[in-house]
Amino acid sequence: MFTSLGYEGTLQEKYDQLSRQLDALLEGEPNETANLANASALLNQFMERINWAGFYLMDGEDELVLGPFQGLPACVRIPLGKGVCGTAAKEQKTQLVDDVFAFPGHIACDAASRSEVVVPIVVQGRLIGVLDIDSPEKSRFTKEDAEGLEKFVGILAKHLGN
Repeated sequence: MFTSLGYEGTLQEKYDQLSRQLDALLEGEPNETANLANASALLNQFMERINWAGFYLMDGEDELVLGPFQGLPACVRIPLGKGVCGTAAKEQKTQLVDDVFAFPGHIACDAASRSEVVVPIVVQGRLIGVLDIDSPEKSRFTKEDAEGLEKFVGILAKHLGN
């Protein structure tokens, strides 16, 4: 699940290491765009078998807009409740999707994507967006990935909204 660049141990331990690295990388930087850009780059560098890693951010009360990411060009706007990202945002619940084409209302931004995990980002009780990671493989992401990414987003959230 991770490249061999210094991450060792169980999947949970690797996510713990990744989260600590994110925390150190963002320490003292107040710019949210820079922090989101570095977070997406970190995920893209260390997660294997993915084709997109990035963020959609709240724009108004009912729409997400594309934020910093790594990967091919993507959909720019997603209504709340539409697709995997919009559903995660509306429900404020992580979405773990083994087959995106089986997901009701899936929005195909990249035809190569087959599975997806989306984690809402909540800062001080307010939804600010979602972390979205796609893979060209069906069933790429596990419950352990979702839990590790939720921890990653928790660390990220403490560096946003200050």
